[in-house]
Amino acid sequence: MIFENNLAFAQNMDQQDPMRHLRDEFFFPQQNGAPFIYLCGNSLGLQPKTAKKYIDQQLNNWQNLAVEGWFEGDTPWMFYHKALKDLMAPIVGANSQEVSPMNTLTVNLHLLMVSFYKPKAQRFKIIMEAGAFPSDQYAIESQVRFHGYDPESAIIEVKPRAGEYTLRTADILATIADHGDEIALVLFGGINYFTGQWYDMPAITKAGHEAGAIVGFDLAHAAGNVPLQLHDWEVDFACWCSYKYQNSGPGGISGIFVHEKHFKDSSLNRFAGWWGYQEQQRFKMEKGFIPEAGADGWQVSCTQVIPMSLYYASLQIFEKAGFISPLRKKSKKLTAYLSYIIKEINKELGEEQYQIITPETEMDRGAQLSIIAKHKPKEIFKSLMDNNILGDWREPNVIRLSPVPLYNSFEDIFTAGLILLKVSKELI
Repeated sequence: MIFENNLAFAQNMDQQDPMRHLRDEFFFPQQNGAPFIYLCGNSLGLQPKTAKKYIDQQLNNWQNLAVEGWFEGDTPWMFYHKALKDLMAPIVGANSQEVSPMNTLTVNLHLLMVSFYKPKAQRFKIIMEAGAFPSDQYAIESQVRFHGYDPESAIIEVKPRAGEYTLRTADILATIADHGDEIALVLFGGINYFTGQWYDMPAITKAGHEAGAIVGFDLAHAAGNVPLQLHDWEVDFACWCSYKYQNSGPGGISGIFVHEKHFKDSSLNRFAGWWGYQEQQRFKMEKGFIPEAGADGWQVSCTQVIPMSLYYASLQIFEKAGFISPLRKKSKKLTAYLSYIIKEINKELGEEQYQIITPETEMDRGAQLSIIAKHKPKEIFKSLMDNNILGDWREPNVIRLSPVPLYNSFEDIFTAGLILLKVSKELI
């Protein structure tokens, strides 16, 4: 597509956008009486305007029904998670039995590794991306130590080549092949939080399985952002937070995926809790854990009703949008337009002040662009915030900007570019 660096072009793109009405579903933060141009959905999504309605619904149930809310009322809490499952499944390309909302992301990563990291004398290593989000690094290190191994020898990190910021798929696959008979688990992010690179998940899954390993993904930056087909790709397990692209609020509830091929595998370990016990027999309080069918059998504690109500509010907006496919069409255009605008700014400045380290090709990225600022990066980031442009900062010099198709517009991108050029000229 041929882009233009002018307001009329951006406004015309917005007029043609069939998703533009979804912007009105969200609240935008304000500063000095004006809304921010919010480009930080990769860190925390905006609040749906219906969030309060669904929280109030559950507060009213608690007020009026108290403990009977578990079984009575319009949304009995005992079964509330099922309303979410049907809406979660299309977002990650699963069937509803394969997903469940529960806990928070790293808790779920630990619980799933209890089941799917089963090291043996020869096959005990984990392959992961270098520079994964710290929580993943800590979880994997601690799981390795828990099983009695040294992280230095048990964890294989795939690093970018010298002078590069992102991983080559060929290098990931070669590493898996080279260590095939040693690998117990391949565990990657779907999209790297720092660079915004979307890994070739089907290829990684296939290579991991060919090596005899289990394959899992942390989808914190992928779920709700890019199209996923976890079931068809035969991914073994995955988990994600829902407060980034899925707008469930700070610390919002997590989700898990377990492929149905594992449902009847009685050899899998679990850290069990009563909410994962067979639903129809749960309140008999009998000894001896028998898991509920599907991903729900990995539940541990009671349904987190209030966090689920926030997630439900956002999931209904995804349903209204037609889930991921139409949003992805817009997202590719928005992100490409942002890339174009950044390059136009560099032309105006006469140098590559802003280096985009996120892959250029659409199939290798989602909504986020990670941008190295060559001169005065922190000052520029602060000035953007002072001018109502809200992205986020990563040390030592990276500004992450993420145009989210649910609520960002082409005019947002154009205006952010104008302001970035202005502050650049003032500060450099």
